[in-house]
Amino acid sequence: MEYQGIREVAEAWGVSSRRVQRLCSEGRVEGARKFGRAWMIPVGAPKPSRPRRMPSEPFVPVAPSSVCAGSAHADDAGHVDGPAGEARCERAGEDCCERADGSAGGPGRARPLASMRADEPDPATSAARDADVSSASAERAPSVLSRLMPLMNTPFVPGECERAVEGLDDPGMLAVARAEYRYFSGSAEEAAREARELLAHADPAVRLSACLIYAYANLTLGQAAQSRMALNEIHEALQERSDISPAHGRALNAFVGYTAATLLHLPLPQEAPPMKEFLALLPPGLRAFALYVHAHRLYLDGDYARSLGVIEAALMGQAATYPIPEIYLRLAASMDYMALRKPDEAREQLLIAWHIAQPDGLVEAFGEHHGLLGGLLEATLQQEWPDEFKQIIDLAYRFSDGWIAVHNPATGDMVADNLTTTEFVVSMLAARDWSNKEIGAHLGISSNTVKAHLNSAFHKLGINARRDLAQYLLR
Repeated sequence: MEYQGIREVAEAWGVSSRRVQRLCSEGRVEGARKFGRAWMIPVGAPKPSRPRRMPSEPFVPVAPSSVCAGSAHADDAGHVDGPAGEARCERAGEDCCERADGSAGGPGRARPLASMRADEPDPATSAARDADVSSASAERAPSVLSRLMPLMNTPFVPGECERAVEGLDDPGMLAVARAEYRYFSGSAEEAAREARELLAHADPAVRLSACLIYAYANLTLGQAAQSRMALNEIHEALQERSDISPAHGRALNAFVGYTAATLLHLPLPQEAPPMKEFLALLPPGLRAFALYVHAHRLYLDGDYARSLGVIEAALMGQAATYPIPEIYLRLAASMDYMALRKPDEAREQLLIAWHIAQPDGLVEAFGEHHGLLGGLLEATLQQEWPDEFKQIIDLAYRFSDGWIAVHNPATGDMVADNLTTTEFVVSMLAARDWSNKEIGAHLGISSNTVKAHLNSAFHKLGINARRDLAQYLLR
């Protein structure tokens, strides 16, 4: 479905923009959806002619996501407190969620995550509830915090990423968002070049955002020293700024520390505060990404059910669709399901992430997670999207080189850097006790081909048995 903004609709209907906005707020415009503070209206939507109606309950705009959204709070069991305080559950009926195409729920709709939950409440999930994951807390945040990473913090309809970027009025924010778009679409060289020009920007939100982009773009480029320099610059900049409160400075430092340590599979800094202490201070997009980081950390700890609980709470808590954090959350869910040997559920989450990312070419996250996805990209994307798959594999090689250059020296691990992507995937699954037959069925290749890949990996690593694989692979 195509959407248009308030101004275009006002011109078509011959009324003021304020009138259209009021009609949307009253729930009188068919198919109108609210993304952040902006209303989007289906192209061709009829002008309301009937008298104003009084809805029986508050109107809650629904984001075009595969999970329930709006001003709802999720608990660890997957239940949601609705507008009137009644308990609802995404598994209670087929009408709870929309299909991906925006139509009513029912057979064939994109399902929420499976009902795996931790036995105990998760700190991040509780913090998301305490924060009230509507945009209220972001509006109370100071300008530096609320303006960090503008593209990640911008809700938009998949396919409208470039329009969302170019719609930013502030020149500094526009420049940062363009660099973000370059990075998340797999253009690390351009992202690093554009971010470098902003590292000394007078606006602290622009400067700090540029440091983050520059750090991760250089990781993909294999420039580990440049990545470290940019991350250190963030810590120094926060200490120098007198216009950032100590609480918000700690929140930003903690966000950067958690993100860097988790994505590089490093121990958390000893001084890192519990996530619940800073989560509520982050704006919605960064908060969703921070919950992805927490879920990823739980995955690394082997707590897959709890990780899935955090992910579903994060998705259900979004008052609008933030595509970039949601892509990362869905990929983390795929990792969890693969670790639980549930490839069908993993594939479903991967495809949801792909259908969000593909219209805007947001492929970077898929390259970053290739090794942890256990052959899902090969099994799911290679045949139908061969060009994009080739780009993702190229990204995977480049990101892996930079990742290993930082991870191995910092941890003393020996994660292999001399295997092909297929050899790495086959070895990862074999190390998780998948049989050759199961690996072949998953990847669509014969057992003999699996054996050939394993023999090649054994030769390159200088080992003779599957039990020796784990020390050279990701967890």
